[in-house]
Amino acid sequence: MDRKQHIAIFTTASLPWMTGTAVNPLFRVAYLTKGREFKVTLVIPWLSLKDQELVYPNKITFKSPSEQEAYVRQWLGERTGFVCDFSIKFYPGKFSRDKRSILVVGDITEIIPDEEADIAVLEEPEHLTWYHHGKRWKTKFHLVLGIVHTNYLEYVRREKNGRLQAFLLKYINNWVVDIYCHKVIRLSAATQDLPRSIICNVHGVNPKFLEIGKRKNEHQQNGDRAFTKGAYYIGKMVWSKGYKELLKLLHDNQKELTGLEVDLYGNGEDSDQVQEAAKKLELDVRVYPGHDHADPLFHDYKVFLNPSTTDVLCTTTAEALAMGKIVVCANHPSNDFFKQFPNCRTYQDSSGFVKETLKALSEEPAQLTDAQMHELSWDAATERFLQAAGLDHVVERKPTDTPPKKFMSMTMNLRKNMDDASAYVHYVASGIEASRRVFGAIPGSLQPDEEQRQELGWAFPTGGQG
Repeated sequence: MDRKQHIAIFTTASLPWMTGTAVNPLFRVAYLTKGREFKVTLVIPWLSLKDQELVYPNKITFKSPSEQEAYVRQWLGERTGFVCDFSIKFYPGKFSRDKRSILVVGDITEIIPDEEADIAVLEEPEHLTWYHHGKRWKTKFHLVLGIVHTNYLEYVRREKNGRLQAFLLKYINNWVVDIYCHKVIRLSAATQDLPRSIICNVHGVNPKFLEIGKRKNEHQQNGDRAFTKGAYYIGKMVWSKGYKELLKLLHDNQKELTGLEVDLYGNGEDSDQVQEAAKKLELDVRVYPGHDHADPLFHDYKVFLNPSTTDVLCTTTAEALAMGKIVVCANHPSNDFFKQFPNCRTYQDSSGFVKETLKALSEEPAQLTDAQMHELSWDAATERFLQAAGLDHVVERKPTDTPPKKFMSMTMNLRKNMDDASAYVHYVASGIEASRRVFGAIPGSLQPDEEQRQELGWAFPTGGQG
């Protein structure tokens, strides 16, 4: 090929929101450019000031996309230690309070010029396409890959009328992913099965955590005491992020766990309730505001307790393992990748949690090998991604096949006609304001408003064809 293949990575969040769909795609972009012949663009949401104030922590806001881009690049540069040659583009987004997430406004396929529309990676493909109204992703791009980050069905089940909502959402997710993605990568089996999907962990850990783990290895090799603190948990302080399960396990086993001290770190909507619940326990459970997991505050903890079953693949679990800690977590599909590490201890039930927690506190963690550190790294994660996506070899822009047999041709045509009809139904439904609202879209999100167009430097509203 005369030019580098272009990979456009679209995601649903951006720094300074420290959420998985902001951080992991950013590292993916960086490592795809590391010693590889790809041209890469990261496409992230731009929020107007009122939404920034709702979403971004510590009162951080940006007057322009270029200001936010500078923040993102500085954050990444401080963590990778190498020059990252990629572009950043913004699409208009709006924050949905009830969904606690950023939703797309307008047709974001237009962000990438047609001549560069080789490969699109949709981080959270269902989220990015629920309300998509514009050019069909599989028509615009030669290859569209989805990476499923979030167990939406599990979150929805916990809400009012959750079982019915989860039933409907399951079919909507299947529908939109089938329409818009050629292939889907699920980070673990904790997600719903989706058309043309495979299971592969394509995430790594921030290199800082591996550096911490190496230092702990050196302490252990020198015979020093590497870990001087006991057990802790860190995560967004909402009940669905493992706090409900952890406090119940501690409450139900107070007698067996007498003398146990646990520190909880996090910020979130349920912080006050978590603190109240912790105070009622006879155990010494202390609740603190959230901090960066790489903060020296956490280096000396020996045991990370994580009973969460809503995660698809828990980033903090991977980080704790990288730092050389013992992790006690549920025997759940979201933790399957971590079971290969000797410091990962899983439990099946309440008694198993007690057994593994006490055992972990009485032992020293196994030292991480070079191979285990590599497996947790973004270098290894990028290798897995390229292999799972089929990008470890050249993907031709316009492949030519030998003419199929008549029966195969008829079958393929029927399939294509059904796909086209399904896509057309979604295109029509997503273009009607009333139907969009029924399915939870933000009012007025069919096109970016005047304020967003001005902030993004877009002179006119964008449009698309089905």
